[in-house]
Amino acid sequence: MDLSFFNKVTAFILSVIVTVCGWLNVSVRPMGQKLDLSEYELVFCDDFDADELDLSAWHLRGEGKRREGYNAGSQLKLENGELKITAEYREDGSYGTGWYSGMIALNQLYLHGYFEIKCVCNKGGGFWSAFWLQSGTSYVHDASRGGVGGAEIDIMEAPLYDEFMPTKRNSVTHAIHCNGGDDNPDKLDSYRPGKFRGNDIYNTYNTYGLEWTEDEYIFYINGVETTRTSFSKGVSTVPEEVIVSLEIPDEVTFSEGESTVMTVDYVKIYQKP
Repeated sequence: MDLSFFNKVTAFILSVIVTVCGWLNVSVRPMGQKLDLSEYELVFCDDFDADELDLSAWHLRGEGKRREGYNAGSQLKLENGELKITAEYREDGSYGTGWYSGMIALNQLYLHGYFEIKCVCNKGGGFWSAFWLQSGTSYVHDASRGGVGGAEIDIMEAPLYDEFMPTKRNSVTHAIHCNGGDDNPDKLDSYRPGKFRGNDIYNTYNTYGLEWTEDEYIFYINGVETTRTSFSKGVSTVPEEVIVSLEIPDEVTFSEGESTVMTVDYVKIYQKP
């Protein structure tokens, strides 16, 4: 059998399953193709095996007010080969008393490739772990042009800790956000395919990846495809920022004194020569 034809059929069946499960609001186990990096080479790796964050590679992103709190470098710590981002209430915070978390982004922008994080997601409080790409044109109607001129690509977000069902709770979401998909410049165009299961994501390491080709975005959990898309008018054709964050909610559900931590083992990027 023609392997390319088989892959197309498999991808179509997977898309139907993902769509139906999205309608039913149930989570999906990764069941697509296995990750193949044979045509790629490693172009960036940070395993956080240092005493401090490498500011020649990273910068503190979104410092200051964000939703119901603040982002600050004080919430980042490298320890035992891991990056720990802590969300907590601080009376002595650099921006005043309140809830604090952290966000970093790579200094270099990237166009196409495979992007992967290995992390343990944080536990609750309304805060959620995220690994994502963004262009400065993502939300500008005439610039984004339905995502071709730039999109926000959420490789992994983990906002489901408080879900009652265990399968949902141990799942992450993917999303694409852009503008210019229609004639309404005030409407953000978004694609949220559903919820995808990891393996005990709040207590053990999982990997979350995105293969961004010239034709589509392919999402992976632990090296197995979850879904793929070219939403809305096509994939981004511009270099994008690579971001790791412990996101601050609009409403924190913790009480003062509680905290939560996102733990990152590595961030890797592969590209074709």
